[in-house]
Amino acid sequence: MKNLTKLLICFFTIFLMFHGSATSADLNNTFQLNANAAIAVDASSGKILYDQYGSKQGQGIASITKLLTVYMVYKNIAEGKLEWSDKVKPSDYAYNLTQDPAASNIQMVKGESFTVQDLVNACLLPSANSAAITLAEKIGGTEPKFVDQMKQQLKQWGITDEVLINSSGLNNSDLPQAYWYPGTSQDSENTMSAKDVATIAIHLIKDFPDVLNITNKPEIIFDKGGNSETMMENTDYMLPGKAYSFSGVDGLKTGTTALAGTCFVATANQNGFRVITVVLGADESVYGENSRFTETQALMENVYSHWKIQTLVTKGQSIKKYTKINITDGKSKTTNLVADANLSIPVIDNETPGYQFNKVSENLIAPIKKGEQLTKVILLENDRLGYLNGFQEPEFSLVAQKSVQKENSIILFFKHLINKASS
Repeated sequence: MKNLTKLLICFFTIFLMFHGSATSADLNNTFQLNANAAIAVDASSGKILYDQYGSKQGQGIASITKLLTVYMVYKNIAEGKLEWSDKVKPSDYAYNLTQDPAASNIQMVKGESFTVQDLVNACLLPSANSAAITLAEKIGGTEPKFVDQMKQQLKQWGITDEVLINSSGLNNSDLPQAYWYPGTSQDSENTMSAKDVATIAIHLIKDFPDVLNITNKPEIIFDKGGNSETMMENTDYMLPGKAYSFSGVDGLKTGTTALAGTCFVATANQNGFRVITVVLGADESVYGENSRFTETQALMENVYSHWKIQTLVTKGQSIKKYTKINITDGKSKTTNLVADANLSIPVIDNETPGYQFNKVSENLIAPIKKGEQLTKVILLENDRLGYLNGFQEPEFSLVAQKSVQKENSIILFFKHLINKASS
């Protein structure tokens, strides 16, 4: 049945390619993944390109949590509170977790300290839980206090529907009760919507793009030259040379627990078009844990086959129906309006967005300088999927193409006199 469904979807997609343009609603209604929730967004604008229960709350996110943990590390480094070269000694709690064969980890020699850089690498590639806890305790003093900082960061991004109890993504049942977040139970685990996860990912990439120089590596040495030196393999199997490689993929993070199932946040850049995808709870019945990669492949193929980056406005271009504006008391009665910059956005199957112009005062008074911003234009797009929290439709400014000098004061006096007499 599942194969038949995919065949019908494939047929419908090909039909649309040859029989007119598909809308985002068409694709969203006909293309379905075998997962609990999924979303795809443009990494530049935050525009949602695909949404399958993306806003559904209570989705387990497992080790995808570490994207937020790593964001907090980058933020502390940017604020001068931490250095990449700082050495951190894991607590007994963090070290003891490395001895648990059921938890994702790397082997550490007890009593040794590790650089922040090594610990971040360990979080992102093999998804080492002890590394995440060590970083959390370094920044927050305790992991619960660090979690409070994580929650505050989410709140700043408009995310308030999450359940966040630790820095690693493990279920409480996998951890000593003494280290549970206050007020949580044995079954507690980090949960968010796919949309929330995409919001974390886009901020990580936008604010700290260097993270991709870590996530794009198939393997990295941990504690090079130290007693715990080991080669860490990336769990992202969609990187070049891996079993499920996909063109342009250079990150981001896998996650797995009993509640969350197999999850994957991915990002790819094809010809300057970077997409972020989130797949939560992939159906494991056919490909097992690798289903998160096959479902992500299908999602990326769908997005890249229909969405393209299109330059809609070029710098110096005039916009139809709004090519000029009236000027009072100027040597010229009008000035031409032109765009102040290029604007490129993802467009589905060459759909053409409309424009919405902010209201502009009709009493602009000279002088007007060349390049002076006179109004802003907001793009009105045809789809209804919207944007991530904190992002909105792109806009650009219309500026004066030429300067308009103020008219001679004597001439203005007589013009005003005549206007007053005729009124």
